[in-house]
Order: sequence, then C-alpha cells, then structure tokens
Amino acid sequence: MDIIHLLTDLNPIQVIVGAVVNSGPRKDATRIGSAGVVRRQAVDISPLRRVNQAIYLLTTGARESAFKNIKTIFECLADELINAAIGSSNNYAIKKKAEIERVVKANH
Repeated sequence: MDIIHLLTDLNPIQVIVGAVVNSGPRKDATRIGSAGVVRRQAVDISPLRRVNQAIYLLTTGARESAFKNIKTIFECLADELINAAIGSSNNYAIKKKAEIERVVKANH
C-alpha cells in the first residue's frame, strides 16, 4: 500500500478497487452439450466470480512478472495494480480479460 501511495500519490484502496473493477471480465463462455457435441455458450458472470477472477488475474500477473526479475513481488504487485487501475493495455490482467471477452464474442 505504501508503494502504491509513493508511486501515484493516490489513495491505495481506491487504486485496488479500480484495478479489480477494470480487470474483472463481464462475460465468459461455458461448455454446453452432450453426447460428444460440445459448443461454447456466452454467459454473464456473477459479481462474486468477477471479483474473484479479477483478484486471481492480478496476482497471477504479479507472480509472473516477479519471476526471474530483480524487482520484489511487492513492487510487481503494486505495478500490476496501478496499471490495471489506469487500464493499461500491457497489463496481464487486462490482456486476459480482453482475451476472455474476445472468445465470448467469437462464440456468440
């Protein structure tokens, strides 16, 4: 939280909330079918799943960026949260959200 405040001069809680809101996908695709015929159906995501998936994507992105890097996991998590809050397109969570929603749009 201190790292976020030092880098942005914003309220860290507001940055975290913005990151979760921006990185949670709104739609997903589920598998529908039986007898070997499977098709993907577009569905809305519940608010709880959206928050859980956003947190998962943010932490996964921070973990992957910290791997074999001189930056600590805390600095990588702060960068991930800040970039997700501003909607940066080179952010792991935002990229994954766009990928999920693109798959849904293709199957709709």
